[in-house]
Amino acid sequence: MPSVPARGIRSAPTGTPLRIMDQPATDLTQLLPARIQGVGTSQIGLVADRGRDDPEVVKLWIGEGDLPTPPFIVEAAHRAMLAGETRYTYSRGIPALHRALSDYHRRHWGVEVAPERFAITAGGMNAIMQACQALLEPGEEVIIPVPGWPNLGEAVRVTGGVPVTVPYRQSATGRFSLPLEDILAAVTPRTRIIVVNSPSNPTGWVMPMGEMEALLAAARERGLWIISDEVYNHFTYGNAIAPSFLQLATPSDRLIVTNTFSKNWAMTGWRAGWIIYPEGLAATFGKLGQYNTTSIPTFIQHAAVTALEQGDGFIRTMVGRCAEARAIMVEGLSRLKGVTVFPPDGAFYLMARVETGEKSLDLAFRLLREAKVGVAPGTAFGPEGEGFIRICFAISPELAREAVARLARVLG
Repeated sequence: MPSVPARGIRSAPTGTPLRIMDQPATDLTQLLPARIQGVGTSQIGLVADRGRDDPEVVKLWIGEGDLPTPPFIVEAAHRAMLAGETRYTYSRGIPALHRALSDYHRRHWGVEVAPERFAITAGGMNAIMQACQALLEPGEEVIIPVPGWPNLGEAVRVTGGVPVTVPYRQSATGRFSLPLEDILAAVTPRTRIIVVNSPSNPTGWVMPMGEMEALLAAARERGLWIISDEVYNHFTYGNAIAPSFLQLATPSDRLIVTNTFSKNWAMTGWRAGWIIYPEGLAATFGKLGQYNTTSIPTFIQHAAVTALEQGDGFIRTMVGRCAEARAIMVEGLSRLKGVTVFPPDGAFYLMARVETGEKSLDLAFRLLREAKVGVAPGTAFGPEGEGFIRICFAISPELAREAVARLARVLG
């Protein structure tokens, strides 16, 4: 009896082997969910990947300082490993780290945040992702100021939400602002979350306490959530520390605060961060931590305790270096024809408008090629960034002077 090909399988002529290449070609990306197909490619990565391994490049594209992790943190991780802290642990993180975070917020902002309101995440990015996973239903809208960190919008898309952008306003002097009426004008019946990143990446805008209070009141009235990304709150120039929504909110407010160990303690590669949520959601974020990462490495959490308890001096050193490099870059770049620099109030980035007639991405590629300086194109942070480049100045004064000299040779 002749054999019958299985349904859906094409048979080859007798004696001819069926090869994979004979089957119709398919772009497998077209089979993925629309929300995944729509995730954007990082323009910062496009530029960085062309010069990442070139030792001659002054790398100012990624939000990372040039200092290594302090030895006292590295040694704490080593001690923890030797002590056997290399096994699974609580999905929300070790209790000692929750207590250290509670003490840290009391010390710097004078607020009481109970240890059970913290969960440890794989960096600030995972904190944002878990917040979106917890709050969003498919199709719900999230208001995001722009130009802004692109990962915020992409986290919303990945979790099925819809980013709704609200542009910062900019005065003739270059100062950025975000009026409450602009935010509220973007609210629709589908709005679920308002995101605030203060101090802001890339604009350096810092939200004043009075504006925080007004936004929190408006969110309460409308039943909206606020996600406050407070990664850069120590990096301010002219103020001791940036205000936090935690200074205004009650434990039951619809507020989530995200943060990371990356910036303050030069721990970008350690992938450690935290999330603060309202009372009653510890079990929820315990489950999200379990299904995202199980937990971050236990020995890293012990090192993070040491960072919190012993690292205030290192933070002051970091901020001081940034302030000096900021002054050097603002002064030097302001002298260049066609370059307008807007001194930031916070974070460690300059948004410089460069009038060469080029697209921002093309200009970033040219500066990498001709000046050996790596910068981020302004359009990496949304179309509102066209005509700008973003420069990270979390570097030594010497490196800042070298970067300015190189840029001057090309742009001057």
